[in-house]
Amino acid sequence: MGQPIREDGPQSHTKKSGTPTMGGLLIIASILFSSIIWANLANMYILVAIFVTLSMGCLGFVDDYKKIKYKNSKGISAKMKLLWQVITTIVAAVSIILLTPESLNNTLVFVPFVCPNGIAIGTLLYLIFAFFVITGSSNAVNLTDGLDGLATAPIISTTACLAVISYITSNVLFSDYLNVQYIQGSEELFIYCGSIIGASIAFLWYNANPARVFMGDVGSLALGGALGSVALIVKQEFIFGIAGSVFVLEAASVIIQVLYYKRTKKRFFRMAPIHHHFEQMGYSENLIVVRFWIVSFISCAVAIMVLRVGY
Repeated sequence: MGQPIREDGPQSHTKKSGTPTMGGLLIIASILFSSIIWANLANMYILVAIFVTLSMGCLGFVDDYKKIKYKNSKGISAKMKLLWQVITTIVAAVSIILLTPESLNNTLVFVPFVCPNGIAIGTLLYLIFAFFVITGSSNAVNLTDGLDGLATAPIISTTACLAVISYITSNVLFSDYLNVQYIQGSEELFIYCGSIIGASIAFLWYNANPARVFMGDVGSLALGGALGSVALIVKQEFIFGIAGSVFVLEAASVIIQVLYYKRTKKRFFRMAPIHHHFEQMGYSENLIVVRFWIVSFISCAVAIMVLRVGY
């Protein structure tokens, strides 16, 4: 099933029209297969992560299917997409609240340097915060997936960072040494993150320029949601924001572009998301992709450093 290309996107992308899409189905299938074999499915944290991945994946599947069926890039309506994401986030956030030990009140947000012991924000604000983390991450990865291989490598590096953090928070000695919160049972997320890394590496083999398959919304929305859910469970949303700086940058560029245009009727960037801005400046696709990869790798290293010294 061929990918329809955005009419308002760069003209150089028209040659990609018809490239097989919805490769995210293969990624999700691989993640589930690995998790069933290796993970402890009695662990509720794993089930929450799987739920978010599947729910966002279903949303992406419907979006991709509508694009292919009607041969345009519009897909599912923004209102329907938002409603789906709100319901998914509420179910996931409430589950995390019920699962996390009372000593680690789930209404706490841990901010290195500023407030390492957490901030009590209340259940309602926590649900809103969880929405921004999970839905924001899901949509940010989706926005990043605009060039061949651009989103896949940052997904791998960011997931690797979260995998390390999930193991640290599950180990009494390591968490005590690094002075981070201990979350019993989060070690199973290390396996889940490993399955995401393995599936994404295999997918990158075919997604690198020139891409022979796109992950589609079914892949990007699912993987973004998975990363956001893991960050919420291990209570490292701030660190996740640093590690996923490429995703944050892509989402921020779209927000800035929309707000600036509404206010001035002019464009802040030549085209948003920001990777298209660099394309319009004349940079080659491969150069943009590799440099974004480098930024992602450095960001993950910085995130681990902040985790060590920020508490």
